[in-house]
Amino acid sequence: MSLLARPALASPAAKVMQRLNALLADRHVASSLHKRYPEYPRNTQELTIPTSVAPARAVVYVPDRPDGAPLPPVHVNFHGGGFVLPPVELDDPLCRFLAAEASAVVVNVDYVVAPQHPFPAPPQQAYEVVEWVAAQGAEHGWDGSLLTVGGQSAGGALAAAVARQALEKGGPSIALQILHYPPLDLVTNARDKRSVIAKPLLRPWMADIFDTSYVPDPALRSDPLVSPAHPSDTADLTGIAPAFVITPEHDLLRAEGTRYAERLRGVKALYDHLDVSDADHGYDQNDAEKARAVYGLMAQHMRQAVHPD
Repeated sequence: MSLLARPALASPAAKVMQRLNALLADRHVASSLHKRYPEYPRNTQELTIPTSVAPARAVVYVPDRPDGAPLPPVHVNFHGGGFVLPPVELDDPLCRFLAAEASAVVVNVDYVVAPQHPFPAPPQQAYEVVEWVAAQGAEHGWDGSLLTVGGQSAGGALAAAVARQALEKGGPSIALQILHYPPLDLVTNARDKRSVIAKPLLRPWMADIFDTSYVPDPALRSDPLVSPAHPSDTADLTGIAPAFVITPEHDLLRAEGTRYAERLRGVKALYDHLDVSDADHGYDQNDAEKARAVYGLMAQHMRQAVHPD
């Protein structure tokens, strides 16, 4: 076992990564992200959403809406970062794009992260945020009955966990879950996962830090809210929110994303599965034009999911 797979070392390593992230995520980084896709304005406000875990800060992206138009649908977004890093600003281009192209309010959630808040705190908080968004729409300017959820990397795993909890608890009703290169199998060691390229972005040492910080007890990594793509999860998912699953061709997580897509297909809950050619994990942070095409498909599916007719 790698030394970094031990909680006593993974936790301080994760905290060092958090401090480095805070130093690098300065105003210059935020400013460059705000300049991507300049045709989509940054019209935002902030909310604090109460949950039993901790209050969740959220940046809310508001689309243009003609006077007298009905309340827009709402999309809850969970950022990536290995369940450890809190780079909510990294999803600014995505959120602006979806707000404009899907004509939806986008709630970008600054959720709790490990090791300060290990599993089950993040998926529990994420679900309570979505419950709140579904219930409080009229007061805040969106239609909570026209609800979609999504996320990138760890955020995609949280979106999947929200959809699973909604299935098991009887709501809220989710029209679509967008799972963008999500980690959905933390049982399988990263050293046993394979990419079609020799050096993918995600490396086993990263998984040691992220997975151990998020779920320190290996016995809990088979929990359905953590590893729904592992063969040990055999529950019937009939009735779960339909999913748009996106797997980059070179991603170390591609196989588990594909496996989960096929599982959802089996219960008629796969809205679409896109395999992004010649792309690795996090490709959309560096390839703005490839990201534009994928984001456009996300927006299209969001519109169709909330307004199927």
